[in-house]
Amino acid sequence: MELNPVIHAVGLSLLCAVAAVVLCIAPAVMIALLLARRNFLGKALVEMAVMLPVVVPPVVTGYLLLVLLGRRGWLGPALDAAGIQIAFTWRGAALAQAVVAMPFLILTLRVAFEAIDRDLEKAAQTEGASRWTVFWKITLPLAWQGLAAGCALAFARALGEFGATIIIAGNIQGQTRTLPLAIYSSLNEPGAEAQTVGLVCVAVALSFAALVLSRVLSIGKNWKTGTLESWK
Repeated sequence: MELNPVIHAVGLSLLCAVAAVVLCIAPAVMIALLLARRNFLGKALVEMAVMLPVVVPPVVTGYLLLVLLGRRGWLGPALDAAGIQIAFTWRGAALAQAVVAMPFLILTLRVAFEAIDRDLEKAAQTEGASRWTVFWKITLPLAWQGLAAGCALAFARALGEFGATIIIAGNIQGQTRTLPLAIYSSLNEPGAEAQTVGLVCVAVALSFAALVLSRVLSIGKNWKTGTLESWK
């Protein structure tokens, strides 16, 4: 087994998955809070749009990202002028993984926000706390386990992403070849059975660990408890 390609694929996968989760957090928090706390015209459409990356084939997601961000895409010239390249780089892989993983984080966070006792927030506002203070000192801390569980779940999904990644980032060894892409390439390489088995074992182990962490955080969550002292 060639260790360098394997190690690089594992390292790149971890880098891209972590970057994908980081990219997801801010928009996921805002969307989840909006869906959990507001009723508005078109809410059903927003909910369907959130779930779209789950049901649409990942290659479609990758193609749309390529049309949008490729060098000849809609935003390609502007990105080139700014010296930013997304397509066929690890950044493109991370972005593709963020798009397909975000619904899992949004859904988990929405449940966490809906489970929070609104009386705690209202009491804090009555005591003079601003909405921003209430969010940072009460809402987010009470939902932190939901956020952590959702991040672990999104990380696991990002780690296994294949279709969108190969379209927007390609399968360039040493640059964009993540763990799933490395497994695919190894399957098509004669005499690479040992390397394939090793990559599969690593992929299963990492995904299982992320799912276990998500499960532990979900079981241990207690989103309905908290004190008004936390915002003072």
